[in-house]
Formats: sequence, structure tokens, C-alpha cells
Amino acid sequence: MARAIFIVLDSLGCGSAHDSASFGDEGADTLGHIAEAIALRMPVLDSLGLGRAAALSRGRPLPGFNAPLHPHALFGYAVETSQGKDTPSGHWELAGAPADFSFGYFSPGSPAFPPALVAAIVEAGNLPGIIGNCHAAGVALIESFGEEHLRTGKPIVYTSVDSVLQIAAHEEAFGRERLYKLCRSVRTIVDPLHIGRVIARPFVGTHAGNFKRTPYRKDFSIPPPYGNILDRAAEAKRDIVSIGKIGDIFDHRNTGEEIKGADDMDLFDRMLPALQQLPDGGLLFANFVDLDTDFGHRRNVAGYAAGLEKFDARMAEVLPLLRDGDLLLVSADHSNDPTWPGTDHTREHVPIIGMLTGALSRSIGRREIFADAGASIADHLGLRASYV
Repeated sequence: MARAIFIVLDSLGCGSAHDSASFGDEGADTLGHIAEAIALRMPVLDSLGLGRAAALSRGRPLPGFNAPLHPHALFGYAVETSQGKDTPSGHWELAGAPADFSFGYFSPGSPAFPPALVAAIVEAGNLPGIIGNCHAAGVALIESFGEEHLRTGKPIVYTSVDSVLQIAAHEEAFGRERLYKLCRSVRTIVDPLHIGRVIARPFVGTHAGNFKRTPYRKDFSIPPPYGNILDRAAEAKRDIVSIGKIGDIFDHRNTGEEIKGADDMDLFDRMLPALQQLPDGGLLFANFVDLDTDFGHRRNVAGYAAGLEKFDARMAEVLPLLRDGDLLLVSADHSNDPTWPGTDHTREHVPIIGMLTGALSRSIGRREIFADAGASIADHLGLRASYV
């Protein structure tokens, strides 16, 4: 029985969606704008159809992408139906079970959080108060408020245009486990508001000039809808390996063996032996987040380009590990155009590329819902098509 490998490149969009204007993102094009600014070299993903998928989405060629097509390549792009542009809704829809509710969001003004919520957070954590209480990019906020946090013991609490509440605290002075405990409590508090994620953001350092996030970020997600490919694979008693943030995104439900790493390259080092050991009928589901957190939100075009090329080079190590009949899909959960104003995600199409060993290369065209990816994996693994 063949295996399925699903790799999500966090934030790699490939052209504006039909409804991008309603999100303030008309004209955003993550991969296209990077390729227009910097001569990208991505021969592996290009051979799997990345350039062709982007050209279908954008309606024009992607500069510099013209590698010969792999004989078993699959390529196309998908349109999100969930009303968001964030990590949980994107992953859930990719996995075949779109959100069946609307996410909640916080006020775009300042303060961002209502007084009753602030009071509940303070009580839950036995805190002297909070600082931040705004929409902001986390790195800049830690630089601005980190010293006050160290003086007062008040955690830095903030949000963005996504359905998220983030809490940053010093890993040593405040305590990492204390931060996680606080986030678990806050997760319960915001459940009635349908907030997608509560994120723990530990950092270290002594002053604004050397504060730095650590690799121990932890996401506490609202439980996903039932019926995604992880649920179906677990029901069929298949082996499941979850790489990176997948366990957090799916609330650790039916996520099998969870493998974490310090960064994307460390995750690759850990993923490769896991792929070699994955038995027939197994599912490996991976998220690689550095492009989004390190470069997309920071509007770092050169860094994003370098990250793409690093990822492409590591993909050359994946292809030889595929067995006859394996299905490999590579996609994205949302977009984050580093050339776009602001620091938030952008509403775009996502590429769906990969290979089915033993089959001839082909275009899968435009897919009207991300969930076609999950449905294809379920079909390939012989899993239940859907939940009734």
C-alpha cells in the first residue's frame, strides 16, 4: 500500500484570489513579486511544476521558472473558501475539513482587547497586569516592551488581523512552563469568541538591543472540525507522523508521532529519517513555518528568497526517498507577500504541486477549494471519503 506525504510551505501564495480586494490585498502575489525582484533558483520545485502552477494562477509566466518537468509531476493551484487568511483555516481546509464556523477577531483599534477579557487573563495567570494590548508585529513589540516586562512581570499580550491572541514573556524571568500554563488558561477563556489560536512567544535577552525569540513557540488552537485526513487516517489505524506545527494546529488530535525542530532546516533533518521509516499506508504531514515568521511578516524579500532556495535544495533529498506508488503534495496554507504594505498575511491562491510515482505528469488546473488536496490524499490512501 502506498504512502502520502503532504508538505505545507507556510505562506507561499502564488497570485491574488478573486476576493482579495475584500481583504485589502488586491494585487498581492507572494511568489510572483519575489521572483520579479530576485532571480530565484528553485530547480526541484520548478521541476514539480511550481512555475507552471504560478503561471496558471497569475495568468502570466513566473520569471526564471522554466525547468524541465519531472515525468511524474502534478501541478495546479487552489482557491480558499474559508473566510480567512490564516494558519488554522488554511490547514484545516487543505486537510479536507474546512471550518464550519466564523473565526472571531479583536478590535483593530487600541486597546485591542475588551476590559473584561484583560481582567480574565490577569486573574487566570495571577498577574500584576498586561502590557501591549494592541495590534503589532511581535518582534518589534518585544523590543518596545521587553524591558518593562522584565521590570514589572507583566506579559506582553497582542494580536494581529488574524484570529489570534499572542502572549510574549521572558523564558527565564517569567518562565516557559508558566507561559504555557497561562496560554492554556487563556485558550479556554477565548473559546466562546472563536479565536483561532493562542500563541506562546517565549524570548530571551537582557535589553532591547538583544531580545530574541526562542524556538519554543507553542500554539494552542481551537479544535478543528472533524473529518480531516488525520482523523480519517487514525480511524483506519494508519501510521501518522506530524512535522513542525501540525500537532498544534490540529489540537494534537490524531496527529500521531509529533516531531518538532528549532527551525526549518532542523525539521528537515528530522523529517528525512521519519519518511524513510514511514510504513506503507502511512501519512506524513509537515509544516515549514520560517518563510512566514522570519521573512513574510518582516517584509524581508531577500530573506524570503534565500529561504525558498534553501528549502528547494532540501527537497532534492526528499524525492529519492519516495517509493513506488507514493503521493507527494506540496502546498501552502495562506500567503504573505513580503513586498506588500503592513505585516500581515495576504489573500491569494496557493500552489498545489508534487508527484505521484508511477503516473504521468499532468496539470490539475484550478481547484475551487483547498480541500481537494485532502480529498486526493484520502482517495490515494483508501480512506473514508468524508464524514456524514
